[in-house]
Amino acid sequence: MTPDEVMEEVRRIEVTTRHLVRDIVAGEYASVFRGRGVELADVREYQPGDDVRSIDWKVTARLGDTYVKRHVEERELTAMLVVDVSASQRFGAELRARDDLATLIASVLALAASRSGDRVGALLFTDRVERFVPPRKGRRHVLRVLSELIGRAPSGRGTDLAGALDFLDPVLRRRAVVFLISDFLADGYEAALDRVTHRHELVAIQLRDARERELPAHGLVALRDPESDGWRWVDADAARDALRRGAATFDRELETRLRHRGADLLQLEAGRPYAEALVAFFRARERRRRH
Repeated sequence: MTPDEVMEEVRRIEVTTRHLVRDIVAGEYASVFRGRGVELADVREYQPGDDVRSIDWKVTARLGDTYVKRHVEERELTAMLVVDVSASQRFGAELRARDDLATLIASVLALAASRSGDRVGALLFTDRVERFVPPRKGRRHVLRVLSELIGRAPSGRGTDLAGALDFLDPVLRRRAVVFLISDFLADGYEAALDRVTHRHELVAIQLRDARERELPAHGLVALRDPESDGWRWVDADAARDALRRGAATFDRELETRLRHRGADLLQLEAGRPYAEALVAFFRARERRRRH
C-alpha cells in the first residue's frame, strides 16, 4: 500500500469503529483497566468487605492481625498491542482473514486507550520483531500506531511468540496492559509468558478460523502450511475427526495455560462479527472484577 492508501484506510477504520470505541470507553474500558495500574502506598487493617486478594500476608504474619495493601491509582496506563503478523495470520475466511481481524481489534483497543488518556504502543512480530512503536499519548501517536498496523509488510513468515514476549521485558519499564493478538500456533513460549504475566496484566485474544478446524471436502485434499510453504496430501475422511479433536484440545490447553498465569482469554472467529463479542468480554471482565 502507498502512504496515501494507508492513511485513507486509517481514516476509514477510525470512522467505522467510532461507535464501538465510544461504547467501550464509556461503559467498559476505563472501568476495567483504570486503577489496575497502581502503585503500593501502604497497608491498613482488614475491614469487612475488603477484597481478600489484597491481604498482605507478610505483614499479617509479622503483626498477628490481618492487613491489606492500599494502593494509589496511577494517573495513566500503558496499553501495549502485541500483534502476530506471521503468514498463518493471512489464512482466513471469505469475509475477513485473521490479519484483517487483528488490525480491526488492535485499532479499536488503541483508539479506546487513547480516548481514555492512556499511552499506547505496538509490537508487530513474526519469527522476529517486525516493528516496535514505543508507548506514547495523543491522537497523532495513535494514528501512527494504526498506520503501522495497516501498512505492515512483514519480512518473516514464522511465529516466535517467546521472542516477542521477551522483547517486552526491557522496553516496558512500567506496569502495562498487554493485549496479545495471535492464533497462538507456536511452541515453547511458557517461560516468556511467565515473565510477562509476573510484571504486567495480559489479555490474550485468540483468532481462529473454522476452515482450519474442518475438512469440508471428501477424499484427498492438498493442504499448504503458510509459514513453511510446504504442501501435503491429507485423506479428509480419515483426518476429519482427528482434526476436530486436536483443535478442541489445543483450545483447552491454551485456556488452561493462560488461566494458571492470571491472564484473560478472548476467542474470536475470522469471518464473524466481532463487536458484540468484544463488548461482552469487557462486561464479563468488569463483573468478575467487582466480585
